[in-house]
Amino acid sequence: MLTSQDDLIGHQTAAPFARAGNGDPRFTERFWYTAHPIDGRDLLIDMGLGYYPNRGVMDAFAGITVGRQQHTFRASRRLGSNPLQTAVGPLQFEVVEGMKRHRLSLADNDSGISFEIEFEASFPAAHEKPSYRERKGEVYEDLSRMTQFGRYRGWIVVQGVRYLIEPATWIGQRDRSWGVRAQLHTDEHRPPVVEPTNFFWTWAMCQFDDRGVLLFIKEREPDQAWYLSGSEFRHAADGSVTHREMTAVKHRYQWADDALGQTITAADFHLEFAEGPPRDLHVEGLTPRFYLKAGLYGGLKGWNHGDDRGEFYSEHEVWNLDDAQTRVTARTLSDHVLRGTSEGQVGYGIAEYGVASGYQRYLAPQRFPVL
Repeated sequence: MLTSQDDLIGHQTAAPFARAGNGDPRFTERFWYTAHPIDGRDLLIDMGLGYYPNRGVMDAFAGITVGRQQHTFRASRRLGSNPLQTAVGPLQFEVVEGMKRHRLSLADNDSGISFEIEFEASFPAAHEKPSYRERKGEVYEDLSRMTQFGRYRGWIVVQGVRYLIEPATWIGQRDRSWGVRAQLHTDEHRPPVVEPTNFFWTWAMCQFDDRGVLLFIKEREPDQAWYLSGSEFRHAADGSVTHREMTAVKHRYQWADDALGQTITAADFHLEFAEGPPRDLHVEGLTPRFYLKAGLYGGLKGWNHGDDRGEFYSEHEVWNLDDAQTRVTARTLSDHVLRGTSEGQVGYGIAEYGVASGYQRYLAPQRFPVL
């Protein structure tokens, strides 16, 4: 099928834009952003968009956590004659200047949350190492992802309360991915539910005044990563930015006595790089947290990423994160705000993490799902 995209340059194959990734229905392009203040307020903005050209669908979510309440708006639309428009109903994502400035907005709607904010990059984007896996001779995952630190400006409204966002006190991160994604089926309404064993993972980003550190590790054995991608960016005195690749990570996590799920209180990392000295990084988990199940990661109550919900569909809810049944639904996968210290400097960022039964460390939280 031809679409308006086919009038633009940028084709990568002989097929029209509507047919991507050799026609694999799993082929996806995604945006993801978080923003949070560094002045101690318990606020967190989380949002994402998914484009599924081989399914003819685009879906998106936006959420704001205030204290222990998580507010979420979700929507889906068919691509129809507007495949280039990165918007689903009132929720819009706009790349104003590639790799530098993005505009994100949620117009007034029934959810009680709305915003208009801008992301401005504070460091170059990092291209993560490719994620390629096969299972029984078939491609299970073939994904490319880039990540980037930034600062935010604008405003948000939550249930009639307006918050001003200024770059001096609001930082965040974004990622952009494309390819065939591994299917994370964790919705009991759409079995079978995937429950990995003997597995630990963490994805974390921490931004300081003059540097940013990011890492993504997956392990079967402690401190023996079968997937590792990590970088450190640093602003030099002359205005240039240096970059070095991470080659090894050792970690020690401390877990909260949380009766409802997996929650860290702190973690220590020893980071080694292809060049230059190693770095020790200590992080502490803060209160703000957004559970990504509300953004359809793994599926929610029968709705999965890329499902056709009609020409347009939206819904919203508020979760009490101290409610036991809500946390059963939310599971583990989340964006958890952290404060980091390294070489006397203080920074802030996001961590995602989980540990599954059978892993030889961190036994206590293994009674809860890893994702």
